[in-house]
Amino acid sequence: MTLLRTPDADTEGLADYPFAANYLDVGGADDGSLRMHFVDHGPRGGPVMLLLHGEPSWSYLYRKMIPPLAAAGMRCIAPDLIGFGRSDKPTEQSDYTYARHLSWVRSLLDQLDLGDINLFCQDWGGLLGLRLLAERPERFASVCAANTFLPAGQRKMSEAWMRWLDFSQRVPELPVGKIISMGCVRPVPDDVLAAYDAPFPDESYKAGARVFPLLVPVEPTAEEALSNLAAWEVLAEYKRPFLTLFADGDPIMTGADEILRAKIPGTADQPHKIIRNAGHFIQEDAGEELADELIKWLL
Repeated sequence: MTLLRTPDADTEGLADYPFAANYLDVGGADDGSLRMHFVDHGPRGGPVMLLLHGEPSWSYLYRKMIPPLAAAGMRCIAPDLIGFGRSDKPTEQSDYTYARHLSWVRSLLDQLDLGDINLFCQDWGGLLGLRLLAERPERFASVCAANTFLPAGQRKMSEAWMRWLDFSQRVPELPVGKIISMGCVRPVPDDVLAAYDAPFPDESYKAGARVFPLLVPVEPTAEEALSNLAAWEVLAEYKRPFLTLFADGDPIMTGADEILRAKIPGTADQPHKIIRNAGHFIQEDAGEELADELIKWLL
């Protein structure tokens, strides 16, 4: 496995991202060394808020949410998935699998010895976070799902998602910042778009971002489809608090919140909300509002 590591200077001094860099070796490379970056911000003794990003973003997506959550007393853990942000980036698409991503995040949680986790997950953050919850539901105190789902090849994907899949595989250069902008409803400043682009100096750094859509189990025979079905059996018994905060302007995930609420008992009597004037990257459009909703809900 050949790895690339974005130069530190490329991700320093970014707009509204003052957080110290933290790293752990999560293994998986030929020599066992694969470095994952994570933000660890807030009081160490506070309730843990695990913030999992998706495609093709990184922990920068949570920069609006972390300060108010930390100020309210929560310890915010926001990793960069392998292949994204300040984490190492294997150069071959074949280096990335759904199972490996699960293993990498699981290693982070184990090494940090995190328990009573309050999970906030969006996009691929849900595909990973909900699977990890299904493995050890006792480890999680609550879940907030935002513009995410756990597909198992049983339902037809949205037309918007199919267009995204086609675009992601055919575009000669994957325009990360532009993709973030297209997934937002509110204007995104140029310096913010540049910050989303910063971890990817050129196309050789984007194998993980490029392959992620292909890893979604859209057919019953897809890799990890059966494991996701098994995870749904656990979710169907999950009674701890489960909140949905979905955007009104996300065609990719429209209706997924209704399915979650219909299937997961922990969603009963929770203050679910549709966030107005927000798109797929709901944290970018409405990060402060999301943080406020979480604080009211949890604290």
